[in-house]
Amino acid sequence: MLYMTLRQMEYVVAVARGRSLSEAAVQLNVSQPSLSNALTQVEARLGHRLFRRRKGTATTLTPEGEVFVGEAEALLARARRLEDPARYARARTGRLGLGLFDDLAPFHLGPLLDALARALPDVEVHYSVADFEVLARDLLDGRIDMAVSYDLGLDASFRRDELARVPPQALLAPDDPLAGQARVTLAELADRPLILFNEGLSVRHMLGLFRQVGARPRVAHRVRSLEVMRSLAAGGVGTGISYSAPDTAQTYDGRRVVSVPISDGFAAEPIVLVRPAEARPDDRSRAAAEAIAACIRGNGPPGGVAAARPGDGART
Repeated sequence: MLYMTLRQMEYVVAVARGRSLSEAAVQLNVSQPSLSNALTQVEARLGHRLFRRRKGTATTLTPEGEVFVGEAEALLARARRLEDPARYARARTGRLGLGLFDDLAPFHLGPLLDALARALPDVEVHYSVADFEVLARDLLDGRIDMAVSYDLGLDASFRRDELARVPPQALLAPDDPLAGQARVTLAELADRPLILFNEGLSVRHMLGLFRQVGARPRVAHRVRSLEVMRSLAAGGVGTGISYSAPDTAQTYDGRRVVSVPISDGFAAEPIVLVRPAEARPDDRSRAAAEAIAACIRGNGPPGGVAAARPGDGART
């Protein structure tokens, strides 16, 4: 028999996210005493404390609390999928939800929709374009069935099938001394002001690559779009680094930018097809995955893509 309710788990997760009882109470629209009582009941049932609660400081998780919250979030995500009417509607009407990471969508969305229309003519494909965190949440919540993304920030809750491997590109002004080289290394870029994407996982990933060569570069600009990065790089205010590089050298403001591949092998990033690890494949999802894989491998983004071999295994 279960002695802990989903509501109690939701209360614990809300306190962990908000780091205070008062903020969680407002978010959940419950009284603070009711929330405190629920936490006390959960901790009594488990036999250990989940939070460190000291007056005047933020509420923080104990090691036991970190384990509990991680498991509770996964369970709540599965529960939300069970009660999502749209999930059952997709199963009845032959719908497929596809997600694409922001930077990959301009290169792949059109070709993917064409490929899926040919492979699954009776299936209605709905798509969304989002960042890493939103795609991961939408997959676990059942809002989308699969996503094409870089392999960043994904844990064991997801199955990932590698489709291609992309080297990063250094975006440079045409008169930059490195612009005439066939390739550059991270060490050559380490002392330059960098232009990176603002998304947290992306920034941490890029800085982690530089740490592998013993460098701690300065981030001069953080941007939300590739075109802003290309424009700034074309103006010589810094060196942009992106895994996406359009064929055209012209920027929106009429200047030119040069894309030079970064040759450090460990910096190459997989493009993956992501699905919830617990999802059971059916004929529709298998056909969609095959069509997506063939499309990505045949139409990789400009800038140098090494396609994954068809026999490459899935990772979870």
